Amino acid sequence: MDRYICIHGHFYQPPRENPWLEDIELQDSAYPYHDWDERITAECYEPNTASRILDGDGWIRKIVNNYSKISFNFGPTLLSWMETNAPEVYRAIIEADRESRRRFSGHGSALAQAYNHMIMPLANTRDKYTQIIWGIKDFEHRFGRRPEGMWLPETAVDLETLAILAQQGIRFTILAHWQARRIRPLGSDNWQEVHGGIDTTMPYQVRLPNADRTINVFFYNGEVARAVAFEKLLNNGERFAKRLLSVFNEGRNAPQLVNIATDGETYGHHHRHGDMALAYALDYIEANKLARLTNYGEYLEKHPPTHEVEINNNSSWSCAHGVERWRTNCGCNTGMHPGWSQAWRAPLRDSLNWLRNTLAPKFEGRARQFLKDPWAARNDYIAVILDRSPENFDRFLGQHATRILNQEEKITVLKLLELQRHAMLMFTSCGWFFDEISGIETVQVIKYAGRVIQLAQELFNESPEPRFMEMLAQAKSNIPEHRDGAHIYEKFVKPAMVDLLKVGAHYALCSLYETYDRHSRIFCYDVYREDYQNRLAGTARLAVGRVQVTSQITQESMKISYGAVTLGNHNVSGGVQVYANDDSYQRMVQELTGAFDRADFNEVIRLLDQHFEGATYSLRQLFRDKQRMVLDIILESTLAEAAEDYRRIYDRHAPLMRFLKDLNIPQPRALQAAAEFVLNTSLRQAFAGDNLDLERIKALLSEVEMTNVPLDGEGLGYVLEQTLKQMAEKLLNQPDDQAFIGRLDAVISLVRSLPFEVNLWKVQNAYYRLLQTVYPGYREKARQGDGEARAWLDLFNSLGDKLQVRR
Repeated sequence: MDRYICIHGHFYQPPRENPWLEDIELQDSAYPYHDWDERITAECYEPNTASRILDGDGWIRKIVNNYSKISFNFGPTLLSWMETNAPEVYRAIIEADRESRRRFSGHGSALAQAYNHMIMPLANTRDKYTQIIWGIKDFEHRFGRRPEGMWLPETAVDLETLAILAQQGIRFTILAHWQARRIRPLGSDNWQEVHGGIDTTMPYQVRLPNADRTINVFFYNGEVARAVAFEKLLNNGERFAKRLLSVFNEGRNAPQLVNIATDGETYGHHHRHGDMALAYALDYIEANKLARLTNYGEYLEKHPPTHEVEINNNSSWSCAHGVERWRTNCGCNTGMHPGWSQAWRAPLRDSLNWLRNTLAPKFEGRARQFLKDPWAARNDYIAVILDRSPENFDRFLGQHATRILNQEEKITVLKLLELQRHAMLMFTSCGWFFDEISGIETVQVIKYAGRVIQLAQELFNESPEPRFMEMLAQAKSNIPEHRDGAHIYEKFVKPAMVDLLKVGAHYALCSLYETYDRHSRIFCYDVYREDYQNRLAGTARLAVGRVQVTSQITQESMKISYGAVTLGNHNVSGGVQVYANDDSYQRMVQELTGAFDRADFNEVIRLLDQHFEGATYSLRQLFRDKQRMVLDIILESTLAEAAEDYRRIYDRHAPLMRFLKDLNIPQPRALQAAAEFVLNTSLRQAFAGDNLDLERIKALLSEVEMTNVPLDGEGLGYVLEQTLKQMAEKLLNQPDDQAFIGRLDAVISLVRSLPFEVNLWKVQNAYYRLLQTVYPGYREKARQGDGEARAWLDLFNSLGDKLQVRR
């Protein structure tokens, strides 16, 4: 078969981690999820690991891992997040690459990516090398093999980038068809201008300047890719398959490759159930033998290029003006804010370029005191990022250090290399892609710049901040209250900055509300408790102590003494300082505990201010997740009191509300609000229980119907899905438990009757797995007359009917 199809998904999220905490803080806009990475994982990355193929009745007839049948790349920073926060999804992606090697003649479907999605033509040569080297080494660490291909962010390309790719052993990349300038058969002298009309069904070879090297390029079919991304082609899997097949030239005998490339998030996040359309299309093509599925590596081996291509230098797939979207007000934007200007893009890039270029010689000069070749060390620093254990860092130093370093010198080296890491992260492409400089993506890259500035101040005893702010002030916001980049830096970046004292303050304030172990971890900081005392007086609490705070990133450490007090409301105060000596520490402890024991709370506040010299902190300085946790604790009694008031109102007036509904008379807003609060809260609590009380849930749903109150379907569905996830795990662990299967059957029946959608994905996955593993054994036993097996089959089949899974 000379007809081949390859679908590529570029799966990527911009880094959202707080640069000082190395983790993503709570994002309310992602409700009911913790953050957008978690939400998009649930909507896209996870569903593609177990996508449903439905029959004509809408029942599941097959569950497949889409990644094993397509070509894909994941951003390294996204995989790093996923490895910790969604390990099952991470493992399924890695396994899909292994499966693709078995399927596609030894060629894995995963591609590497330039590390943090920097626009490569706008990067300097050093950054290009490091981005490519880090992308390759991160890939090798995760997938256990060398990558054959690499995805270029936004497919932004220039010849220098291609030359470095080839030098580093990359065989191919993927571009948009309009990025081709002209072509010719290999060995010919006659070029043909293509004007964007290049044949995308074959690979091409690019000859690289100043080196006897070439690299291969695949150009994806833009029309079909656009239909997938923007024209609702994913509404129907069969139509998607037929659109792909329509590209083949029936009159051509030579091998043809129909290939498309889109953002991977198209398959589930941008288009709900897009993963299922993808799975159906691939299955339809394979089952009917209409074409052979392949990946780029396999096709390249079987059908090497016959033509050479010259690319359009400094071009990309998402800017009609080349790469101007990431440095000028070229006119490319989201289209959501007519009249807004993106003139801020140029001064933002100018300020970041200035910061990088100003600090580069300072980095090199300081680093040469410790490292043989600072830039070679930076290229290898990815090994430390992937494993930050002290032992691994010592191995790194054994290769790069000029001599044996003491602990202070090790910390300096780590700070120098972290400065360089953030000096690349601040060029992540998303900072320029959207419409407004105060958007979260742009604020994120400015935060990376803030981390660079903080490290520069510590390393070089001088601050680039004044000049940087002066340049950033030229980047004007479209929103008057945000003014310009300098104001945004003051408003959003400076308050987010963290040092060891601030970590200590966070620990001190949180210790009023939770008990820490002797060793605890606060994001990327280790905290070792050396001494502590807690006091209680009614709702008032006092905490004093001494801790050692150590950064896992730079190994910098500080001994800190602290004191914190709450009087039982949101007025919480704490102080921290570098531990001086035991005499002053003991004096502080005795004075604070003495005043607290006398219930002289005004004196406690005065002593905190005195001992910590005004360096006090409040709830405003807590890291966002803990801030929310503490506020929930503080609000607990208030909300419980309000809930009780609402419940009394509802219980007293529920008969009246039913009477009004019978008469078709609108409910009074006060009664409606009480009913909405009580019933939503009651259902949320009922859904979160380990042992679902089905009768109570049914009674509550009956009240909802009678009172006609709106439900928070998204929030309630999320809570119930977490409970169903636990039940799915129990089903897998105890597949022989007939009583549990019967109970799960009843729960699914209830779920099917709910007035909002609940995702049964996890339970269906568990059921399908047992269908492949446990079910055949019971079926055989039942066939031989085993009554117990027959009873199990009846229960299992009933559950399958509820889940709509074919057997």
